[in-house]
Amino acid sequence: MKEICAVIRRDKLPETKMALEEAGYPSMSIQSVEGRGRQKGDVACTLADMDQDAATCNSLHVKLKPTPSTYALEHTLPKYAQFVPKRMITMMVPDEAVEAAVEAIMSVNTTGNYGDGRIFVCPLDSAERIRTGESDEAAVC
Repeated sequence: MKEICAVIRRDKLPETKMALEEAGYPSMSIQSVEGRGRQKGDVACTLADMDQDAATCNSLHVKLKPTPSTYALEHTLPKYAQFVPKRMITMMVPDEAVEAAVEAIMSVNTTGNYGDGRIFVCPLDSAERIRTGESDEAAVC
C-alpha cells in the first residue's frame, strides 16, 4: 500500500476530486495548508508584466501605487516570508493503483506555471479500520 499526498492550487480542488472519483478513488482527506516553493512565496507578476501594466496606466494618466514586490525591488528592506494557501489531498491506495491515481491528479493540475503543486508517494506499512477491525488493504478500500 502507498500513501499519496498532493499539494495543489485551491481552485483546482473540485476538478481534482471529480477526476479521482472518475478514476475510482473517491476516498481522501483534504486539508487547508500554506507553504512556499522556490519562489519563496512571491506571487507577483514578472518585471515585463509590470512594465506593460505601467505603460497602459500611464497612457490613461493613472498613477500606480507600488506593490509590495516592486517596492522591495527598489528598496533594501528585508522581505518577510510569505506563504501561499494551498490544499493538500491525502489518500491511501494499493500499490497497483498509484500510477492511475497520480495520473488523475496530474491531468487536472498541470498548467505549466509555477505553483502547480507537488505529489509525494510514500510507503504505508499498515492500516486499521477502527469500526470493523479490518487490516491493511481491506481497511483502505
